[in-house]
Amino acid sequence: MLTLPKGIIHVLRQFEAVLSERVWEWAKVLLIGAILAPGERTVAAILRVMGCSDDKQFQNYHRVLNRATWSSRELSRRLLGLLVRLFVPGNEPVILGIDETIERRRGRQIAARGVYRDPVRSSKEFFVKTQGLRWISLMLLTPIPWACRVWALPFLSVLAPSERYHEERKMRHKTITDWAWQMILQVSRWLPARRLVVVADGTYAVLEFLLKVSRLPLVSVITRLRLDACLYDPAPVREAGKRGRHALKGKAQPKLAQRLTDPATQWQKQTLSWYGGTRREMEIATGTALWYQSPVPPVGDPLGAHS
Repeated sequence: MLTLPKGIIHVLRQFEAVLSERVWEWAKVLLIGAILAPGERTVAAILRVMGCSDDKQFQNYHRVLNRATWSSRELSRRLLGLLVRLFVPGNEPVILGIDETIERRRGRQIAARGVYRDPVRSSKEFFVKTQGLRWISLMLLTPIPWACRVWALPFLSVLAPSERYHEERKMRHKTITDWAWQMILQVSRWLPARRLVVVADGTYAVLEFLLKVSRLPLVSVITRLRLDACLYDPAPVREAGKRGRHALKGKAQPKLAQRLTDPATQWQKQTLSWYGGTRREMEIATGTALWYQSPVPPVGDPLGAHS
């Protein structure tokens, strides 16, 4: 560690207290080697790049991952704290991204592997399957000045096994949104005084999930809405002295699929950042609505944000 820059040593010191003194010495080698190793970051590849491939006690490095006792959740909390202090100064909202990734692994000893849609090789016309482990990652979205673009910096990952895996073990299956809810709840407890904005794709456009998140203070979710979603105006103000249950929703609004071809829709041209560091001109229409599908209570932004 004496050959490392002082800045890196200062960062690594933030995680030292989570592991025991002996395990920490092995963990430092694995961490530095994972940064330097080209290709797959296996323990064997890390030991080769660190010059430890002939170490007679090489099994100690494997035990850091499969036997040593330490809290990965506490490491995630400390990593998030470092990222927020560095990239999100003051009281600015913390922008988070959540998405799934497939780690392509095979072997009889990998019990949690399943068969999933390959997001890289698949398209609208072709469905390609792949075997591996499905991970859900929560990332801090922040602009990197020297890269001139927004980077996603992962700090918390959760393994989400398939439904078949849980059925074979007679366990209650957790969906992707179940795991996502627990992850967002955990981060809201780590940062109780900061406003969190979670950006997700259409997988997370689930009423039960959005309803739970909407009840958390200072937490919002931005996701792609279904084109056939049932949208309504906010519930009207209840008249004084009127009996009966309170209205949950107002007048029904046209579905998004209808608004695409409705000439009354007011489109505005905006220039947005696009893939590959380019910029693209797009047409945008905004509005406020409640998404309601019985028996789930309606979901909307109480602050009146546009969607």
